[in-house]
Formats: sequence, structure tokens, C-alpha cells
Amino acid sequence: MQQKFVIQGMTCGNCKTAVEKVLNSYPGVKDIEVDLKSGSTKLKTSKAISLSSIEDKLGSKYSVQGTKSQKKSKTKELSPLFLILLYIVFGATFLQFPALSISGYMMDFMGLFFIVFSFFKFLGYKSFPKSFAMYDPLSKILPIYGWLYPFIETALGLLFLFRFRITLALWVSLIVLSITTFGVLSSLRSKNKIQCACLGTVLNLPMTEATLIENLIMITMAFGMLFGNAY
Repeated sequence: MQQKFVIQGMTCGNCKTAVEKVLNSYPGVKDIEVDLKSGSTKLKTSKAISLSSIEDKLGSKYSVQGTKSQKKSKTKELSPLFLILLYIVFGATFLQFPALSISGYMMDFMGLFFIVFSFFKFLGYKSFPKSFAMYDPLSKILPIYGWLYPFIETALGLLFLFRFRITLALWVSLIVLSITTFGVLSSLRSKNKIQCACLGTVLNLPMTEATLIENLIMITMAFGMLFGNAY
């Protein structure tokens, strides 16, 4: 019999090899086809294998979905991202209370955004650069950029929160986020199913329009403060 399902969370050739090794460990498996980019997997086996069993063996980095469940709610998939953004919104509001100013709020929002997102990247620091290079154009050309990126985000967050060298921070934010957004847009256009590295590799988030929107919000804020004299 043949089983078809999707394995999400693979970011490199080593991931694919590890997945194939786990699948080969099941008795009765005769043939395996695993596509690294899409995660599409085909098994020829003498008896059906539980998808939950495969997911348990692979570990928390990966998720396994049957082909009929691929259309599950994007809201459910991206709930960790939405929750984190909600905390950032309330955090920036708290820092501005009681005298709320637009420019101050935007700087606090951007500061918290960079700090929080860099924190999650550091949690899976060793695997982040490879995942990031899957869609970021500069990281593909210059691998060391992927290793430096969490540090750049941390530095930008501190500059915004402490109101230090704001103009420099805005320009760097605009350039860095524009490069990443170009890569995100290209990935969405090609419809490649890859992991979003915006929250590192600890949280297995798919690349969706939400990633593009979050980047565009930050770019809009940076652009508005630079050219609208909002600070």
C-alpha cells in the first residue's frame, strides 16, 4: 500500500536524511520519497503507519499532516505568532502609559519586536542560519549574515528602546527588513512550503502572508519615522 503525507520542519539535507532514517526504521517499509522543499512524502509499505507515531519519533521540530488536513486553519498554525505580536502591542502601550505619543509608541513597538524575535532566534541559534537562508537573499549569498542576524535584531531593539542613534537604527531596519521581505515575497510567489524563521526554529511556523504583513508593518513604521519627521 501507499501512504501520502506532508512533513513540515525540514530545513536542510541533514533533516531529510534524519527523516528518511526514521521512516526506514518501520518494518514493512519498501520505498520512500521525501521532497525537502514541500515536505511531500510518499511511502510504500506492507501495512499502514500511524502519522502520530511518525510525528512522535521525529520529535518536536517536525509536524506530520495527512494530505487532507493540509488546508487546516492558518490562524491555528500561526497562533503563537499572533499571541507574541499581541504581547508586543500591549507591552509598547504599557511603556507609553499614561502619556501616549505616536512616535514613542512606534519606537517602543519596534524595540520590543526586535528584542522578542531575536530571543526566539537565539533559542534555536545553531539551526537558524540554514532555515533563514532558505528565503533571505543576503543570507544565501553571505552565510555569516544568518549567524549575525539575531545580534543585529538585538542591537536594533536596544537602540529603539533606549532612544539612541534612532536615525541609524531606522535606516538599518529599513534595509534589513526590505531584503528579508523580498525573499518572503519570492517564496510566497513560488508557493514553496518552507519554515518561517522569524521566530527561529524552535517554533515550527509555516511561511505565510502573515510573515509578509509583519515585515511590511515594521517597514512602514521605519519609513514613516524617517521621512515623516515622526521622532
